[in-house]
Amino acid sequence: MPKKPSLDLLVNVAHDAVDTAAKAVQRAANERSAAQEQLDMLHNYRLDYAQRLLESGQGGLTASNYLNFRRFLNTLDDAISQQNSIVAHSESQLAAGRQQWQAEKQRLGAFEALQNRQRQQQALKEARREQRASDEIAAHLFRRGKGNH
Repeated sequence: MPKKPSLDLLVNVAHDAVDTAAKAVQRAANERSAAQEQLDMLHNYRLDYAQRLLESGQGGLTASNYLNFRRFLNTLDDAISQQNSIVAHSESQLAAGRQQWQAEKQRLGAFEALQNRQRQQQALKEARREQRASDEIAAHLFRRGKGNH
């Protein structure tokens, strides 16, 4: 079995790296999306709970009930703050993943360009070799034809 040229191997490895990077970008995008959904849910829950506090306050609220509402709202604010950090981290992971994918894609493009250049050079060598062989046959036939006259 003929040995595969090293550029073919590099192109295959680069293809695999691009695929792996693309999958990592997809995972990072899914994680960011899930983190954003959770943040949106927390914001909605906080708005709903704050609305309940307002409605309860209009009907009269004991000090302990008010403190319980405020503590819970503070807990939600802390959770929102933590979730904002998670979203920011997931966005930076996504950006890093995209950069890695682009770098791998660029590397693959460079290898493919080298591979194409190598193939063109090989085709040119082959064409020259065939031309030389054809010229040698024509010269041989010409010399042979001259000798018969």
